[in-house]
Amino acid sequence: MTQPQKPAKIILKDGSTFTGIFFGQPKAVAGEVVFNTGMVGYPETLTDPSYRGQILVLTYPLIGNYGVPGKAKEDGLLKYFESDEIHIQGLIVADYSANYSHWNAKKSLGEWLQEHDIPGVTGIDTRELTKKLREQGTMLGKIVYGRHNIEFIDPNKKNLAAEVSVQQPVLYKKGRRRIILIDCGTKNNIIRSFLRRNISVLRVPWDYDFTREKADGIVISNGPGDPKMCQKTIRNVRKALKGNTPILGICLGAQILALAARANTYKLKYGHRGQNQPCLEVGTKRCYITSQNHGYAVDSRSIPRGWREWFVNNNDQTNEGIIHTTKPFYGAQFHPEASPGPDDTEFIFDAFVKAVNM
Repeated sequence: MTQPQKPAKIILKDGSTFTGIFFGQPKAVAGEVVFNTGMVGYPETLTDPSYRGQILVLTYPLIGNYGVPGKAKEDGLLKYFESDEIHIQGLIVADYSANYSHWNAKKSLGEWLQEHDIPGVTGIDTRELTKKLREQGTMLGKIVYGRHNIEFIDPNKKNLAAEVSVQQPVLYKKGRRRIILIDCGTKNNIIRSFLRRNISVLRVPWDYDFTREKADGIVISNGPGDPKMCQKTIRNVRKALKGNTPILGICLGAQILALAARANTYKLKYGHRGQNQPCLEVGTKRCYITSQNHGYAVDSRSIPRGWREWFVNNNDQTNEGIIHTTKPFYGAQFHPEASPGPDDTEFIFDAFVKAVNM
């Protein structure tokens, strides 16, 4: 028997209203409305902690046709997801496909959203909504269900990294070399990328004083929100910069690395979210197609002496990475671990591991 359709309403802070139909869990939520241009990869995207507090618009029109995979694990981590839960506030798509077909699918996207108490809305003109966000910038918004109206909420005013970080250190044992991963909202594939290279990973909370630990390398993970909210992380990284232990910052981690080096960060108009962002390696003619998810960036004009730009976005010329001129300190604004997206820049892990092994 077909379930009755439940009408949904999306309201932006500027008063714009879009109407659609619920799939997933019908409920009212509020957050920052952002868009992602990826054609595939919703299981990885929805479980990426960097989306904490955000209502996600997928620009690709047909979503759900390959379902959701099962909970197989590898090295203690979910194999097909980037964390143990869905982190978005809500999902907005043009055309939801309840009928799915894939060899590895175990359930529909709608069923998965219901399990995690997350609303999905379909039947929305996502092209019109995305154009509005591109022209006016990322906006606060809310999904309204019946009379269950709620206030607008700005998630960037909270320390979102603290919400998604582990509470206690976790060790993933592999090889003799060991790195410390500062978990500001890490994706599982960052951990997998080091385990595959025979590197043990000590995953520590965002505010953990890792400078007391012995390590062959330090990685600052991706994560949600404004990097300036992670003041304890910034202070600890600043202490680490006085030494020579290799450091790699990824996405939010690259911004934290820059702030620790006394550079500045700022909020982008609508951010970079998708798997098709072109990044030029400065000083070369090499351009890489990268997977990205960030709403903030490093101000390239503020990069201090001793550092230089490493990558630049070919679409808007914003900073996409920094590198120290003499020490093994690297920051990549995009996601070299991909998942989803192209793995063109996975060589960054190889370069970092080489520095760790020196």
